[in-house]
Amino acid sequence: MTVEKYAVIGHPIEHSKSPLIHQAFAQQFNKSIVYEKVLAPLDGFAATIARLQADGYVGANVTVPFKFEAFDACQDLSARAQAAGAVNTLSFKASQLLGDNTDGCGLVNDILKHQQTRLAGKTILLLGAGGAAQGVVLPLLEQQPLQLTVANRSLDKAQAMADRFAADADRTKVTLQVQTFVDLSQGYDVVINATSAGLTDSVLQIPAMVFQQDTLAYDMMYGRDTPFMQQARAAGARVADGLGMLVEQAAEAFYLWHGLRPDTASVIQSFRQS
Repeated sequence: MTVEKYAVIGHPIEHSKSPLIHQAFAQQFNKSIVYEKVLAPLDGFAATIARLQADGYVGANVTVPFKFEAFDACQDLSARAQAAGAVNTLSFKASQLLGDNTDGCGLVNDILKHQQTRLAGKTILLLGAGGAAQGVVLPLLEQQPLQLTVANRSLDKAQAMADRFAADADRTKVTLQVQTFVDLSQGYDVVINATSAGLTDSVLQIPAMVFQQDTLAYDMMYGRDTPFMQQARAAGARVADGLGMLVEQAAEAFYLWHGLRPDTASVIQSFRQS
């Protein structure tokens, strides 16, 4: 029996937990798969994809810094990949490359299932206007919150992202607003940090008033107690990191490839314990 082969492609890649996550999912269904880490040269993403296709791989996940190159390489894109402008999940179909983006759905599923927080009718603050933020706007809008505010150091970048999703906000009947960090002046039900500030332990210049006693403060970073999380906790908010998002986006990719929905809670718990 031929064992299906998958990979995660990035630069760097050694830190990736994707092989462990996908192997854990496969074990739940007694499936045997190969899932490898592939370090692609910074100027060699296209060549890496071509090699994997030629070697009979079925699909691949894509991480930093290749999500935009993956988007450009695809012949077919899902609606959420088109909205995100980036691809993190590839399916190899004959000579075609199909692209999807499971990041936003991973975030939403973690918030709904594991943080047990409803998004419908809520006020949401999304910090950042880069690729990580853009990848989650559409899935957040589709939950029909009362209001989604995009905040960034530069108002121009926040406005450009809001303009990109204006039609989706109209369709889902969500008030979509923009702000700079320093001009934020209200509390929110959910605050999501999609900036890279946690990587450098930088403090975001946001007022403490954005956090309320029952606010969920969610940092997409995982594996560290970031300054954002510390500020939110000091203000009395509930705090969560992005480990659940990581596992949930992988679960969606697993479903796309195998048509099976794995149990994510047990996998998240095993990572927390280790």
